[in-house]
Amino acid sequence: MTDRREAEPSGGGAVSRRALLLGASVLGLTPWGSQLQAQPAPKPKGPPSAPKGQVVIGYSQEITVLHPLMPANEVDQGVWWNLFSPLWALDHAGKFVPVLAKDVPTVANGGISADGLVWKVTLREGVKWHDGRDFSAEDVRFTFDLIRNPQFRTRSRSGFSLVEDVKTEGSTISWRMKEPFAPFLSFLAWTFIVPRHLLDGAADPNATPFHANPVGTGPFKFVERRTGSHVLLAANTAYFGEGPYLERLVFRYVPDLNAMYTQFRTGEIDYIGLQGIPPNHYAEAKTLKNVVVHLCPRASVENFTLNLAHPALKEKAVRQALYLAMDKKAIVEALYYGLPLPASSFMPPQSWAFNDALPHQIHDPAKARAILDAAGWKPGPDGVRVKDGVRLAFTNSTTTGNPTREQAQQLLVQDWAQIGAEMTIKNLPAAVLWAKFWAESQFDSLMTNTTYTVASDPDVMHRFGGNAIPLKAGTGSNVSQYENPKVDGLLAKGIAMTDMAQRAEIYREAQALILDDLPMLPIFQSVQVEGTKVGLIGFANNVNVLSNAWNAGSWYWA
Repeated sequence: MTDRREAEPSGGGAVSRRALLLGASVLGLTPWGSQLQAQPAPKPKGPPSAPKGQVVIGYSQEITVLHPLMPANEVDQGVWWNLFSPLWALDHAGKFVPVLAKDVPTVANGGISADGLVWKVTLREGVKWHDGRDFSAEDVRFTFDLIRNPQFRTRSRSGFSLVEDVKTEGSTISWRMKEPFAPFLSFLAWTFIVPRHLLDGAADPNATPFHANPVGTGPFKFVERRTGSHVLLAANTAYFGEGPYLERLVFRYVPDLNAMYTQFRTGEIDYIGLQGIPPNHYAEAKTLKNVVVHLCPRASVENFTLNLAHPALKEKAVRQALYLAMDKKAIVEALYYGLPLPASSFMPPQSWAFNDALPHQIHDPAKARAILDAAGWKPGPDGVRVKDGVRLAFTNSTTTGNPTREQAQQLLVQDWAQIGAEMTIKNLPAAVLWAKFWAESQFDSLMTNTTYTVASDPDVMHRFGGNAIPLKAGTGSNVSQYENPKVDGLLAKGIAMTDMAQRAEIYREAQALILDDLPMLPIFQSVQVEGTKVGLIGFANNVNVLSNAWNAGSWYWA
């Protein structure tokens, strides 16, 4: 391993910090990441009159889930935004914009009742599924029913479990909520509508031909998926919205970040997204004449996720000691060239509910050792602490092919060895890690980049709620198996209130409690270094989605 502590700094830290601070506006809206380019891009002439050309998108994790209502990760969502459509979406300025709906419902326009219980949505007419069938309100009703179906393995039923009295009349769908659920507008911005005529009546809703051959209403149609290689989409010339202006989208899977960057540098890849340009290549990328480098603040947090069912990690004193012994500064500055900002919360600074009064972590190995001593963890013959026959030893896993994160793991091995904790690295291919290993909490700990919130809403019940442990409840994303009744109570209040100021106070308190409990150790808020080829028009960083391929239907070549 190359020790990045001695690497020459890139000089990019000040720029990235300024981009982050500018992005953390009062409303939490970051419309664009900073752009750096070696030469001016050609002046756009406007989009073509018919789809033209293709864009190759480089992802370091393989696309595995094509059904847009099932558990998946960011790479899958990059495809979903182009194959499918939600009722409305959040654009890069944080504004709700109608997609399948004619208008975004509000209290002011009569789409939502004053008490937040009755919703009415009028849909666009003339929308077609990719197979030529008409889209209708019955498709929306079916999507709601599928999410609520206990036999269906969906990402989350939050909000949808409160929906009742669903009615359709022509191009209108209405429903009543059992109780107010403030995040539902944001949740629906991430809910893609699926076709009733292809999925209704399936014996097993988790295994249908649709999973391998999806049909949507989005700007691109599914063509093929080649395992270990790519997913290919083609222009939907019957699309109801803007675009598409490209003939094809190719989502190329390149598991090694350095190899993917090489392909981007040589022009084989047109857009390098998600984990993006490795920090050690950032300085060089800024000098390239054929690319534009984007510093993109993201809503995600690099973190160390702990499985609280582990015999050692379940103890709060252990988690506190690990956090104190973590040298965040070395990780951020030596490995990531100062681009990210150290995090103290799972909530991104761009959120209106961010708690900026949380205490910052101080690297203090001596205090960590004292905490373990007081808690009864005594050094064993090999230096690893032991308590009641349990060794303070655990494995850590992340996806293979990310050399910077692998070096961060090595630094943590060293940090924690100094306090008598033994960490063994056990990295896995993305398709393996994000399957049962993650969903059934088969790990000891994970090192991942996680977006905890949904769209622009700060609700995190699906991540930290006691009823959102997938191993127990069959749904949710609380893979840490974290349970705190006080946090549950706060999160329940947060989703029932409509007053933003009151909600913000609730989530600030929840952040403080979760930081005290440490089911995850926050490391830094992400600033993604992404890149596009000069001449690609339309790219926009959007902190309200999980992939900046969200609007590829409006991309075109100058």
